[in-house]
Amino acid sequence: MEDRIYDSELRVLEFLWQGGTLSAREIAARAAEEVGWSKTTTYTVLKKCVDKGLVERRDPGFLCRALVSRREAQHQETRGLIDRMYGGSADRLVASLLEGRTLSEAEINRLRRMVEELS
Repeated sequence: MEDRIYDSELRVLEFLWQGGTLSAREIAARAAEEVGWSKTTTYTVLKKCVDKGLVERRDPGFLCRALVSRREAQHQETRGLIDRMYGGSADRLVASLLEGRTLSEAEINRLRRMVEELS
C-alpha cells in the first residue's frame, strides 16, 4: 500500500466504510449525488484504490470493499504528515498543535498519562 491516500481515494473509502461492500455502480451513484463526480471519474478513482491495495474488487458485479479500516488510514496519514512536515518527530507535531494554547490541568494530566503509557 502506498503512503499517501488522496482526498478522492478517501472519499471512496468513506463510502465503503459507511456502506460495507458496494458495487462500483452504487459507489458511482453516491459519488454523483454527494460530490458531483461522473461515472468515469469514480471508476478511475476506484481503480487507483484497487492498485494501491486500499480496495478489493470482486466479480461478478464489480463488488468493492475497503481493505483498510478508517483507523488504519488515519494512522497511515498521520505517520505521513509527521514524516513530511516534522522530519519524523512526533514531538514536533504535538508542540505545533499546542503552540499558543493554554491547557487545563485535566488536559495536562491526560497528556502526561498518554506519555507514560508510551514509555
